[in-house]
Amino acid sequence: MKMPMIHRPAAACLAMAALAAVLLAGCSKVPDTIRIGVAQPLSGPLAALGQDLLNGVNLAVAELNQGGYMVDGKRVTLEVVPVDDKADAATGKAVARQLVDAGVVAVIGHLNSGVSIEAAPVYSAAGLAQLAISTNPRFTQLGFANTFRLVGNDTLQARALGSFAATQLAAASYAVLDDGTPYGKGLADGAFEQLKAAGKEVAVRKSFDDKTVAFDGLAAELKAAKVEVVVSTLNDFQALALLQGLQKVGHTRVSLLGGDTIKTTDMVRASGMVDGVYATSPVLEAKEFATGKPFLEKYLVAYQKAPAYGGHYTYDSMYVLSAAIQKAKSADPAEIVKALHGINGYAPVIGTMSWDDKGEQRYGAVGVYQLRKGAWELRMRSDRW
Repeated sequence: MKMPMIHRPAAACLAMAALAAVLLAGCSKVPDTIRIGVAQPLSGPLAALGQDLLNGVNLAVAELNQGGYMVDGKRVTLEVVPVDDKADAATGKAVARQLVDAGVVAVIGHLNSGVSIEAAPVYSAAGLAQLAISTNPRFTQLGFANTFRLVGNDTLQARALGSFAATQLAAASYAVLDDGTPYGKGLADGAFEQLKAAGKEVAVRKSFDDKTVAFDGLAAELKAAKVEVVVSTLNDFQALALLQGLQKVGHTRVSLLGGDTIKTTDMVRASGMVDGVYATSPVLEAKEFATGKPFLEKYLVAYQKAPAYGGHYTYDSMYVLSAAIQKAKSADPAEIVKALHGINGYAPVIGTMSWDDKGEQRYGAVGVYQLRKGAWELRMRSDRW
């Protein structure tokens, strides 16, 4: 009986090729799980905003994992590591170290400028990309290659505040108030300079801390100075306390123009308290974008409520970050930072995210919104204020 011929060299080559494939897969530089840090205020007065930002990341990660996320030909699971920075700079620095120790490859955080600025050196030392919705210009002026801003900065927003107050809310007397944080004070200072340049009288210019709610004395001072327009960078709960103080002293023929920390769902309680309530924000609403409706529908299904702030920006930033990881073909933080600098990333809601060499968002704009009938309505929007 004739035995079949065995082509041993060919069989050996096939076996070696199979072994090489196994070894190559086993030696892949891409881990099975890639951890993404999210640092936001998840407790305290700003918890609703911070949770919204975390929700955006979680929604994106769930979709990416469900779709079979691949890096350099390998299926990878994305994992969110959330921490609570309590809107406090010292806590922010501490949780930044926690995220570094947890082995995250990038961080989406923080909300507050003072927290982002304090935590930035920690992320920089570890080489981690920091994608922040914070707006203070100093964040990117620190000179770190790993800082990326998701929206327009306070230089643009200050011009929006001052320009809108001077031209659309023309008054004989203004007040400019801030919450003492890097975000609030810097933004208010810029608006103050804009008003002065426009020849407007600023009768009251005051700073507080970001927790003050005792404003009865200030309300009396604003009434005495016959202030008609209050430009404020106080938080929403502080602005509500101030409006209540103005009601007590019978000085409600006033317009309040705030920063983005008053453009919240809680602030709708201010409807009808004074003549007008307005807010500027570089965080444009999801509904303003052509592709915002599908996001809002998915968000509502996932969380049983509408977004409170900028969850669509963190949602988009997670998609752009995931694309940068794929472009880098690596979970190496340094390679991810490099990829982010060179990417023009697809952002499902706002369209695209791209950064200049300082980490500033190339497509930032600032909108002005008016509180009407319990909802925020867009009045105007520009990237050239």
